[in-house]
Amino acid sequence: MEKSEGKCPCPCHRMIGVLVVLFGLTFLLGAFQVLSSNTVAIVWPILVILAGLKTIFRGMCKCCDAA
Repeated sequence: MEKSEGKCPCPCHRMIGVLVVLFGLTFLLGAFQVLSSNTVAIVWPILVILAGLKTIFRGMCKCCDAA
């Protein structure tokens, strides 16, 4: 994929933003009691782990290696 204006159009770069939104949404739904506290207690650590893994593997984007 071509880079335009210094930004890579690859969807993998949006993953951290998506995880942050899901993290906040998890707590919001828990506060409104849409999700049980047990569900919130399970989901938020998984989202943090996924964000951490994404950060660790950030340099492995194949579309950005061509630059």
